[in-house]
Amino acid sequence: MSALEPRDADVAPATAVPSPGGGSVLDGDHRALSIGIVSVVLLIAFEATAVGTAMPVAARELNGIPLYAFAFSAYFTTSLFAMVLSGQWSDRAGPLAPLTAGISAFAAGLLLSGTASTMWLFILGRAVQGLGGGLVIVALYVVVSRAYSETLRPAIMAAFAAGWVVPSVVGPLAAGTITEHLGWRWVFVGIPALVVLPLALALPAIRRTASGPADPAAPLPPYDRRRIGLALGISAGAALLQYAGQELRWLSLLPAAVGAALLVPAARGLLPRGTYRAARGLPSVVLLRGVAAGSFIAAESFVPLMLVTQRGLSPTLAGLSLALGGVTWALGSWVQARPWMEPYRERSVVVGMVLVAAAIATAPTVLVPWMPAWIVALAWAWGCLGMGLVISSTSVLLLKLSAPEEAGANSAALQISDGLSNVLLLAAGGAAFAALGGGAVGHGVTSGAGGHPVAFAAVFLPMAGVALAGAWVATRLNPRTGGSVGAAG
Repeated sequence: MSALEPRDADVAPATAVPSPGGGSVLDGDHRALSIGIVSVVLLIAFEATAVGTAMPVAARELNGIPLYAFAFSAYFTTSLFAMVLSGQWSDRAGPLAPLTAGISAFAAGLLLSGTASTMWLFILGRAVQGLGGGLVIVALYVVVSRAYSETLRPAIMAAFAAGWVVPSVVGPLAAGTITEHLGWRWVFVGIPALVVLPLALALPAIRRTASGPADPAAPLPPYDRRRIGLALGISAGAALLQYAGQELRWLSLLPAAVGAALLVPAARGLLPRGTYRAARGLPSVVLLRGVAAGSFIAAESFVPLMLVTQRGLSPTLAGLSLALGGVTWALGSWVQARPWMEPYRERSVVVGMVLVAAAIATAPTVLVPWMPAWIVALAWAWGCLGMGLVISSTSVLLLKLSAPEEAGANSAALQISDGLSNVLLLAAGGAAFAALGGGAVGHGVTSGAGGHPVAFAAVFLPMAGVALAGAWVATRLNPRTGGSVGAAG
């Protein structure tokens, strides 16, 4: 295994011209932009961590418990489509328009969910949020590729990770307090008012440094209708597969088959050539992002439930067991941003995936009664340290391996890999959990007497294996030859 050398001959040209005074993301040329885009990430992070606390109360008050899962899948499926649209929009006209539209849609979705009178309106609001979130995340990557020099990108990616620290710690507690004293609706309708500050800071700076097409002299390329059609296919296919994974009946084989028929060719068309065989360079970067995010999120989703039903912890304590991870995630991202780490980036990503695999494998040891419950908090802190190393590094490597005109499409591919893996591995883990009797664990929520520990093990151990496979993929991030790699084919 060799480190990914930071030599220009080994990679594509940087996707942004180093700007003057580019010694810091907070210097005079970057301060307003950095504060603005990190504020956008902060708001998205707070919404993501707070909504899980308010969602059960919202579903109960709207008589929508049977539709509960769709409130999550609606966000995922629409965001997958929006990521592809944002990539083309950003490459064609610059990231300013999709970022503005995305923030507006995100805020509108929050207001729609917060004022919904029925569960279906609430789900529609979540779908609109997903459209906004998908537009925003890809546009932000294009902003980074254009407005920050290659040497500053690790630092701004670390700042993105740091933007999740405070929300991951205070988000659930704040949302719980607001839900209890003011009502769940305020968790949704209160956030849009905070959008004004990042818009006021970021948009003028983006207009100045990153607006317009990548090459103003070149004619504007038309929208690729085939890719947009594939994006619709991947969204619909992911939704059908997630539904089938939740409904363990023979009839579910039909939506599962239709979902796979839609998703597989769409994913092959939207991800880089060689992604599924871990071809060196960009394909492995995109694959690793999905392997890391999917295995970690699928496992993390079951940690609070396991601690509540198997060890008798309160929901608050179970949620707080993951809070330290926000700090160590930011620490891992900060470490990868140090200039002295650049020659060892590939090696650090391998170490990060080993930490993630070890954390996921360690978590179910609390199913043994004599193991202390705090072992999960410790293991998850190490796992999040590994995720900080991996996620930020894959973002940096993607931009390094992308030509200017491909930054949007390749960023979309990275986010599609992330989101699609979340959906598929969550569906697989949920199906295994339900098949082994996990659906009955709710009977022990207050007493810790819920049985079926094997159902939890059936989630964590396979995900640990997926993460360990990611450590091998991480050895293939360094391309053998220079040059950029196309976004899809």
